[in-house]
Amino acid sequence: MNLITQNSKLKRTSKELNVRVFNFGIPAYKTKSGKITCPFADKCIKFCYAQKGAYIWSNVSPAFEKRYEATKQNNFVELMTEEINKKKPDYIRVHDSGDYYSPKYLLKWFEIAKQNPHVRFYSYTNSVKIVKDAIHMAPDNYDFIFSDSGKQVRMINILRDRHTKIFKTQEELKQNNYIDCSKIDLYATKWFSKNHRVGLIFH
Repeated sequence: MNLITQNSKLKRTSKELNVRVFNFGIPAYKTKSGKITCPFADKCIKFCYAQKGAYIWSNVSPAFEKRYEATKQNNFVELMTEEINKKKPDYIRVHDSGDYYSPKYLLKWFEIAKQNPHVRFYSYTNSVKIVKDAIHMAPDNYDFIFSDSGKQVRMINILRDRHTKIFKTQEELKQNNYIDCSKIDLYATKWFSKNHRVGLIFH
C-alpha cells in the first residue's frame, strides 16, 4: 500500500520548486462504513474537491479507506517512517483529503514528524480546537493552515493564525492582501511565506 502519493497540484509544486512534495489522504468527511473523518467540516462539505473527480474513482477510493485503517493501527508511526525512508520526501501534506479526527490521531503525526526531522509536514485543517490544544507539543517541522469553512471558524484569530480564505477571483484575493496558493501549495506554509493570509481561488 502506498501511504504517501502525489496529486496533480503537488506534482506541479514539486516541479516548480524543485523539491519532493507528497500527500497523505484518508476518505473525505466519512468512510464507507460511516466513520467521520472530518468532524468539524461544515459548508466545505458541499464543495469539497476530495469528494469528486479522481478521489472517488473506483480504483482510487479503496486506497483512502486502507490508509484510514492504517491510522488506527498501533504501528502507524512505524509504517509511515518506513514509507518516508523509502520515498524520501522533502515535504508531506497531511490530508489532501480527510482531517485530524481525534487528538490521539494528531499526536501520532507529531511523533512521525519528530522521528523524521529532515521532513517538513503541513496541513490545512478544520480541527481548530484539536490543533490549538496540542500546538505546544508540535515539533518545529510541522505547520498548520486553518480552513475558514468549518464549524470552528470562530476559533481562528485571523490577525495571528495562518488561515485560508476562498475568493472568486485572483484580483479579489490580492486586494485583500492574501497570498495566492491556488497552484503552488507550499506557498501556504511558514517556510515559504511570512504572510499568514492564505488565499485560494474557488474551483
